[in-house]
Amino acid sequence: MIFFKSPTKIDLGDTPIENIFIDVYMPMANGTYVKVYLLGYKYACDRDTSNKIDHKSLAKNLNIPLSDVYAAWDFWESKKIIKKVPLSEEDQDSEYNYSIEFLNLKQLYIDNNFRPNHAPKEEKENIDYSCSTKDIIEANHIPQIREMFNEINKIIMRSLVPNEKMQILEWLQKYNIDPPLIIKAFSYCWHKKKKRSVQYAGGILRNWYDKGLTSVDELQEYLLKQGERYGLYDRVFKAMGFSNRPGGPSEAEKAKMDAWVDEFKFSHDMILKACENCSKTSNPNINYIHSILERWYKNNITSLEDVEKESNLAAIKKPTNPQPKSTVPQAKTKFHLANSRGDKYSAEELEKLVLNNQKKK
Repeated sequence: MIFFKSPTKIDLGDTPIENIFIDVYMPMANGTYVKVYLLGYKYACDRDTSNKIDHKSLAKNLNIPLSDVYAAWDFWESKKIIKKVPLSEEDQDSEYNYSIEFLNLKQLYIDNNFRPNHAPKEEKENIDYSCSTKDIIEANHIPQIREMFNEINKIIMRSLVPNEKMQILEWLQKYNIDPPLIIKAFSYCWHKKKKRSVQYAGGILRNWYDKGLTSVDELQEYLLKQGERYGLYDRVFKAMGFSNRPGGPSEAEKAKMDAWVDEFKFSHDMILKACENCSKTSNPNINYIHSILERWYKNNITSLEDVEKESNLAAIKKPTNPQPKSTVPQAKTKFHLANSRGDKYSAEELEKLVLNNQKKK
């Protein structure tokens, strides 16, 4: 016996949404991603198979670009609550080459929180960390994490929303990296690509992680070897004590640093050698370093050996300090004459004048 109920002509049915999605996953996503998930889930629950729904019709119904639909599925797949299922071979030439399987969130919760203790160690280690709202609250009490969020806010010129903070905390766990490297990823995205997207920064971090770069020092060394100008900017600013300056170098500062390589043809070692002079001034800046490199360029100083020779010659030519002359001026009064009237007589003549004056008396 088959039990069934006649359908209504107008869809007045219900779509059961699990509270786990509303409490845990919905705060992570922007509104477009939530709309795509909910409408797709509604179609998945629809038993009427005569309606052929695909990604394109989903975008049309929501009045959003098709690219947003694909981006939403990428996001929910990263959260492991859907799966992309390849279409059959006869549909491989279709523009939409995968279907969406919505995973049971209750079962995921059970699998992740009530896994038997005898589960293989390797299986436990492969469980991805998923950040929660509670984790964000606890992380904000850690000064280094709080400072990281503040620096990112300055770079992207807005405040991170909770779901973006969750993604960043997941990067810390997934890639086992330090907060300064995440700050560098956002800075790199802006200065190199003019992008402030959190997702784009995540892609940069994943690329660095695949290359084995897990610290700022390793990143700087790698970028310098690759000839990346961003690596030069970053290394120079670190030498000058400006490594955490919000916004990084200005366009004028980058133009001067580019001139050191393109016009003066200096190596990175020579540039960093000039940066060592920052300790000699209380106000180090790019113009100060530029003046040093410009002088070296005009004097044909092209290697570290030349710099050493110049320093030695300067030390030899440096004069010894002479005895300071008295700078106390002699007091002059209105009775002081520049030239005395007696300056035109010799001592003998003066003596005769005195004797003659006495005889007259």
